[in-house]
Formats: sequence, structure tokens, C-alpha cells
Amino acid sequence: MTEIKSILATDCGSTTTKAILIEKQGDEYRLVVRGEAPTTVESPFDDVTVGVVNAVREVEELANKPILDTDNHIMTPLNADGSGVDIYLSTSSAGGGLQMSVAGVVMAMSAESAERAALGAGAIIIDVMAVDDGRKDFEKVKRIRELRPDMILMSGGTDGGTVKHLVELAEMLVSADPRPRLGIGMNIPVIYAGNKDAREPVEEVLGGRVDLRFVDNLRPTLDRENLGPAREAIHELFLQHVMQQAPGYGKLSDWVSSGIMSTPNAVGKIIQTVAEQFGINVLAADIGGATTDVFSVFKGTYNRTVSANLGMSYSICNVLAEAGTSGIGRWVPFDVDEAALRNSLRNKMIRPTTIPQTLRDLRVEQAVSREALRLAFEHHKTLARSLKGVQTVRTVGEIMDQQESGQTLVNMMSLDMIIGSGGVLSHAPRRVEAAYMMLDAYQPEGVTMLAVDSIFMMPQLGVLSTVHPEAAAQVFERDCLIKLGHVIAPVGRIKPGDVACWVTIGGETHAVPFGTLKLVPIPAGEMVEAVIKPAKKMDVGEGVGKERKCKIEGGVVGLIIDCRGRPMVLPDDSALRIAKLREWHEALGLRTE
Repeated sequence: MTEIKSILATDCGSTTTKAILIEKQGDEYRLVVRGEAPTTVESPFDDVTVGVVNAVREVEELANKPILDTDNHIMTPLNADGSGVDIYLSTSSAGGGLQMSVAGVVMAMSAESAERAALGAGAIIIDVMAVDDGRKDFEKVKRIRELRPDMILMSGGTDGGTVKHLVELAEMLVSADPRPRLGIGMNIPVIYAGNKDAREPVEEVLGGRVDLRFVDNLRPTLDRENLGPAREAIHELFLQHVMQQAPGYGKLSDWVSSGIMSTPNAVGKIIQTVAEQFGINVLAADIGGATTDVFSVFKGTYNRTVSANLGMSYSICNVLAEAGTSGIGRWVPFDVDEAALRNSLRNKMIRPTTIPQTLRDLRVEQAVSREALRLAFEHHKTLARSLKGVQTVRTVGEIMDQQESGQTLVNMMSLDMIIGSGGVLSHAPRRVEAAYMMLDAYQPEGVTMLAVDSIFMMPQLGVLSTVHPEAAAQVFERDCLIKLGHVIAPVGRIKPGDVACWVTIGGETHAVPFGTLKLVPIPAGEMVEAVIKPAKKMDVGEGVGKERKCKIEGGVVGLIIDCRGRPMVLPDDSALRIAKLREWHEALGLRTE
């Protein structure tokens, strides 16, 4: 294979198409330039490639290098005169993403496994249906008809288990006769990933009525989950059925060197690549205007969830509905009128492209982001967990640890890195504000690195990781990821004002009282040895009251020592809460209004 020296990658979002040019400089790959243009899937253009060409044209001008030929096609491979690129890749979420319904026999087992498979493949789940979900059959039929999903994933029964319930689910689909959201006259794709013994009876019921595809069982046995084949089938059908209906995708498919990948699927790929290459546990969140995606890799297990109703513009009122004015207001460092808060958020929903005009507006928007991130993370924790319904033989030690089946896999004390992405985090006026929002939303424990995606190029790097993982990891680390710095956060609660932990760095000891934040400047990229001695009732990862020695890396913000306790509790009294919030803002060098 010839050496890849020049890579062009685009991400066709719902509103903006972003293009990046990566080139090999010496022994490493680096981002050269980026360009963007409005996405063009709607009239008057009705052709996604128009937006792609416009974004690439900007890259051409900035890089001073011809990439498009006279017919506005991307030239591949790289020509001897330096024009064109070796490979062109693309991701897309234009057209509203992949909307799926999942159906299983048991809500807490097969339906949940189906949900995990679909979410991991980059889908938005619009309904979860199960035999035991408490709804009458006619209600389920009505729901399927109304929703018009792009695709349905059907699962249930271990291999050799129930057949009857799966046939009932198939008959319910026949009664509903669902029409896909896109593609008039097409049969809806249905992926069957249940008991292999039920394939024939299910095919008898559904054959010819839907576009039926069989894959390996999601839960072949109670104690094993096999999500890979279903995820691959979802991705393949998404490209064939959903993407092809969006205007111009057929043309774009002919241009790319490798298949088009859905944006969230691509972000998941780069998170997995990074976790694997660096051998770390990672949590990442992408907060957008309409949705918040959360990705995690713990001990090599990847999970993704999408909170399709939590966002910063189109879905901002859903955050208000879920968190309430009190939930959002508790993060605002000044008195806020509830009616004014509701009105300002409603204005943002109907004018989604507006940005905060005053510092007070910015602090309110950042308070909303804390709740959106927190709620999406809570949702993620409920799905990223060990298998339910599994009977395990436990040792006495495990019983003492209360390691029950169905427990969340998200362990904040073992988390190495949190990555924030999306406008409110990537484009915060100061990087310390992004760090502060993530601190409040996720409440990391022990020692954790905080980072942000500089210009949101994770999707393009995700699709690149499938063809050139080394280049993707290099650009991710050097140009995409901005390390804000480590945070040290002892777990536990003691009397306010008493020293929660002592942190010794380079001969200097910082004694930090409980209920406070302290910022210690450490230059970006500099590694220092730290000795952390927690108070008797506090824990920094070695056990209650036990000292921890570790390496701390500096970042653009520095080291944050967060001694506000875990779980963190804000004062109930409004005046005390505002005073505390102002004190924390001041500790991080931030103005409140």
C-alpha cells in the first residue's frame, strides 16, 4: 500500500458541513487547515455535495492547494504536482440522524440489550417496546404507526428459549404495518437479533411485509451479550436505506474512499481508539443544540447513549422541564427571577443561533449546560451497566463489596479522562469555564484529566481511525484534544473549613479546606510528581485517609483541587448558595456578572 500523506475528511452536520485537511509532516500527521459551509440537504439545493464542495473550497484557499477538479470533484489520489488528496472520508448526521424503535421480550433484559446495541451504532431511540412494558397491544400498534421509525431492531429469548413471545412481537409489527420516515413505497428494515430457534416462525409472519434481516442473538445466553453483529447490520442498513434517501448522498458515496459513517458512530470510534491506544478509561460528552451524546469506555467496554431531548437550543426547554427552574437556578451566582429565566430559555429555543449578549446571559446558559450534561450522564449510567437477570456465584468479598448484577459500569474513581465537546464547552470564552462546567456536571472523583475538543473534529478523526488509526490518534492528541489539566477531588464529607486534603508539588504543600476550590498553575504539558494526603474521612483513590502518589499533568487551566465533597451539596439557603458560588468563581479567576 502506498504511503498516505494527505487526508481530507468532512462531517455533514444538520446545519454545518465541516472539512479538515490532514497532512504528514516529517514523521507525524497534523491538522493543516479547516473550513466550513452551511449543509445543503434542503431546498433550494437539495444536494449534500454542494455544502461539501463549499467547505472544501475554503480548505483549498486556506491551504493554497488545489483539491477539486474542474467538475468540482475531489481529486484522489494525490497527484505528482501536489494537487488532490490520497484519501477522502466523510461522516454525516444530516437528515435528522437514524431514528429507531427497539422491541424485546423482557424490558430489563432483551429490550435493554437491544437499546444498548442501537445506541452504540449511532441511533436515536424513539421507542422501547417489550412484552412486559405495561402497555396494551393496541397502544403499542398505535405508537409504532405514529412514530414511523427508520428501522426496527427486534430481540428476545436466549438461544433455545421462548418462541411464542417473539412470534407475538412479529404479529404486532404486522398489525402496525409501519411506514419508514424516508423512502416512499419502501418496506421498513427490521433486524431480528433474537432466539435463533424462532427465526423460521418470525419469517413466516414478517416475510415479504418488511425488509427482514437476521443476525446473531444479542443475548445468546443470560450471562453474555453479543452486540457487534446487530450494530454492524444497523450501520449497513442505515447507509443503504436512510442515507441514500437524503439528497446527494448517492453522489457523495461515489466520492469517498471508504463508506460514509454516521457522526455519533464516528465519535464513538475515536473514543474507543483513544482508550485502546493509551490504555485508559474515558468519558466523553458532545452537547449539541438538540441532543447530548455521552460515550464511555471502562475496562475496554464501550457504551454510548443519546439524550435526544436534552440540548442547548432546540431542546433547551426540555432541560428546563426536566431540571426545573430551581435545578438550573441553583448554578447561577446571582438572584434570578423564575419567569425571566423561563422566558430567556424559550427565546433561545425559537432563536437557536443566538449567543449570550451579557455576562449574566452567559452564566445562565452555562447553568443550563450543567443540568443538560448531568441529566444525560444520569441516563448514561442507567444503560452502561453489567447484565441484568444474571445469577452469579459470589465470594464473601464480593458480597461485602455489594457487586450486584445490573450495577453501572461507570466508576468515577477509576476514570482517567473526561472529554467535553459541543459549542458551549468548545467555544466557552475561557477554557477554565469549560473545566468548571464539567466539574459541576460530572463531579469527578480522585485524580482525573479534563479536556475539550478544540474545534469539534472528533467525527472526522473517528472515520479516519477505521482506515488509519495511527494518524487519527496523533491528530487527536496534538491538534484536537486540549488538555485543561488534572483535577484532584477527594470523596467524602467533613466539617466545612477543616482541611480536606494536603497536596505537595515540588516542595510546596497546598492545604485546601473542605467546601473550597483551589487553582494551582502548572504549565501545559509539564509532568509533576504529587503527593496527596486526604483528611481522615476523605478518599482520593487509595482508601479512606490513605496517601496517594501520582503524576499530574499541567494544562491550559492548570491543576484544580476540588474539595467541595462527593457527593457535592449546595446550600439550601439562597443567599448562602450565591455567596458560595461567587467564592468558587473567584477561586477560578471568573467574574460572576
